[in-house]
Parts: sequence; structure tokens; C-alpha cells
Amino acid sequence: MTRNSHAFGKPLVDFLDDLADNNDREWFAENKARYERDVVAPCLDFIADMAGPLEEFAPRFRAVAKRTGGSLMRIYRDTRFARDKRPYKTNVGIQFRHELGKDVHAPGYYFHIDPQEVFLGVGTWKPAAPALASIRGRIADKPDDWLACSDEPAFARAFALTGESLVRPPRGFDPGHPMIDDLKRKSFLGIHYLEHGDLFDAGIVDRVAKAYRAATPYMRFLCRAIGVPF
Repeated sequence: MTRNSHAFGKPLVDFLDDLADNNDREWFAENKARYERDVVAPCLDFIADMAGPLEEFAPRFRAVAKRTGGSLMRIYRDTRFARDKRPYKTNVGIQFRHELGKDVHAPGYYFHIDPQEVFLGVGTWKPAAPALASIRGRIADKPDDWLACSDEPAFARAFALTGESLVRPPRGFDPGHPMIDDLKRKSFLGIHYLEHGDLFDAGIVDRVAKAYRAATPYMRFLCRAIGVPF
């Protein structure tokens, strides 16, 4: 069923483009109403529209349409320990996080918009050491299960695995293991690219949901690896 969603419009991308050229607090304050209207409002609508589809195929993952503390990630950058002191992110980040997840490192479904690219992400980004060890352990112990999910045709057509990897095999793992390249991964992420024009299509929610659904075996593997229900 097609969901009649008009979650995004060109003003959202225009705002991000302008913010990239004017990344300072004075400009943002002058354009705060524009940010609320053109970015926050359509993003919260999109998040709310995604709640139903997620309930169908990933009921442990939450679409929380709140300004803060929900699925919409903060636009404010943490510059305390960064060399880059620009105060604002120039992208939209939306994460549908596992109900037991506490931060962006938890398993989740991700949606990214910036002036240069739009993409979907699935998996877990730089998980904490215990979770990372558990994922690597499951891959090492059950390589056939890992291949079955990571090479599953629908998933492989929709997503490409990406992310940083170790140069050397992780401690405790056989360098000759057939899955050694995957065991070196620091993150377990799949990326699916969209076009900016896709944002303006009434079927954007269905399109995103279809891609996320294709990642079901992959997400189930990761959840089982770290001991949370899928």
C-alpha cells in the first residue's frame, strides 16, 4: 500500500545548503523559524509516517517523532574536543534505534540528508567493545549464517557494506579465518544511496521501508549477536 507522504520538500535541502555557507550562530538565530518550518516539521512528519512500517517488520525499533530525545538527531555539534568549531551539522540525521539502544552506536536504521548526498544505513556504527566482540565472535563461530545474511540477494542488491576496518586481524582471531576481512570491521553498516529527487516523491516512506525491510536477515543477525531481540 502506498502511503501518501509528502515528508520532504526542496526548502529542506536549500536550508542545509545555506547553512553550509553560513555556519555560525548569528545566521542560525536569524533563520531559526526557517529551520523549524523547513527541516524539523517535515522530518517529524516522516518519522511519524515510518512508525507503521517499522512495526510491521522491525517492531523492536522505534520511530519517535520528538524534537529532542527521539529519532531526529541534534543539529548542534559537540565542539568541546573537536578542532572543527563550526557549531552546526550541515545534514539531517534520523535514526530508528533499537528499543534497548542508548545512543547512536546501537543497532538501528539510519536516514541521512545533506546537500551532496542522501543515503540509508542499516546496522551498527562503532559499537562498544563488548558488542563488537560479540558480533565478531558470532561471525567467526557461524560463518555460514553470516554469509547467508550479508550475501542474501535482496540485501546485497539494496545495500553495500562499508565502514572502517582494522589493518591487522583483531586479537584472538585466526588470521586465516575465511571471514577475516569481515572480522576486521569496526562497524557493521550497510549503505543504500538515494537521489535528492527521491525525497520529493510521495512514495518516499514506502521506498525507505522497502529498503529497510530487505535488511531484515542482516539486522536479525546483529541483534542475535549482541543478545537483544529483533
